[in-house]
Amino acid sequence: MGACNDALPDDGKGHLDGTQSVGTPFTEVYFRAAAAILATKPSAAEACVSGELLLRNYGLTGTTIVLSSEVECTADVTLLNGDRLILKTSSRPQGRDSFRFQVAALAGLEGASGFAAPHIVRTRGGTLMFEEEEICGYLQTRLPGVPLHEANATPDVLYQVGQALARLSLALEPLKLPAMHRPVLWHVGCWPRLMELEKHLPSGSVADSVHLAMSNYVELIEPQLREVGWQVTHNDPSPFNTLLTDNGVAFIDFGDGCWGPRIQDLAIAASHVVTDPSLALGGAENLIAGYASVTPLSALEAKLLVGLIKARQSALILINYWRAGLFPAEAAYIKKNVARAERGLAILSALGVGEAEMAVHRAVP
Repeated sequence: MGACNDALPDDGKGHLDGTQSVGTPFTEVYFRAAAAILATKPSAAEACVSGELLLRNYGLTGTTIVLSSEVECTADVTLLNGDRLILKTSSRPQGRDSFRFQVAALAGLEGASGFAAPHIVRTRGGTLMFEEEEICGYLQTRLPGVPLHEANATPDVLYQVGQALARLSLALEPLKLPAMHRPVLWHVGCWPRLMELEKHLPSGSVADSVHLAMSNYVELIEPQLREVGWQVTHNDPSPFNTLLTDNGVAFIDFGDGCWGPRIQDLAIAASHVVTDPSLALGGAENLIAGYASVTPLSALEAKLLVGLIKARQSALILINYWRAGLFPAEAAYIKKNVARAERGLAILSALGVGEAEMAVHRAVP
């Protein structure tokens, strides 16, 4: 099954069709729906029926171990022959839309080159996912590899990650997928409203930097995003979702994927590798250069990139402090990327707007 080419119309709730962008405002309803999804934990009951679902829908038997996950229930499956797969399930109504997007994205990427992604295992009926009355889900291959956050992220490795990310964007560009306009709190259209979560931050330099970065996004970045290219994006190529494999760089977990600015994936990936205060962009230079070697940045994208990176770091800090307060028992997992975002934001906050643009141009001569 390939891409679904029927772009969805605007239904009045902030769900935009493929011809629209941030120029059409994302509504309060969209934001509240997106926030509600991340304010609810996956059902523990789903983990208890993983084996039954595996047998009933795929004719497979194996052991399952539930993994940490923000929204859906994710289980690591080991079949009797030793093969390992990933089973994702959800009993929420919103889970069906998310899974319809995810399976169509992975199916649409089959045959693409320059990066790796999981493959969908079809059900016994040949469908990409199963949809029962109270639960839905899908099964995918489990890619062997080292997550980027556990790897030695040398300049050469980051350059290769940038190249692979650009090739992923090129492969996603022609796809028009089911539910690509569903509510996603990580979407740039939600960011102007995220400052209501500011009260969950501890006072100090981090809160000050977040406030400044988000104000800059609302005033200077967002009004210009309508002028850059929009397409289906992964929307979370973090070091936890980027693997180094024997066959090159791989990307997993398309659960936050949606219709957004193409450059957003670069901004997200770069936001996680800003670690070296001796460099203007903190070491993200190599990833950005790798991306631009495959897909050159437009003048406007180069101008907006650092502002987008800082806004994404700020969004991550805001959302995860809020969610850690909602789910204190899972706070360590929820905040796994927060320290990195805070450190990166502190490094980039030292750059003025003009300096930031020049640093990007130096990275991609």
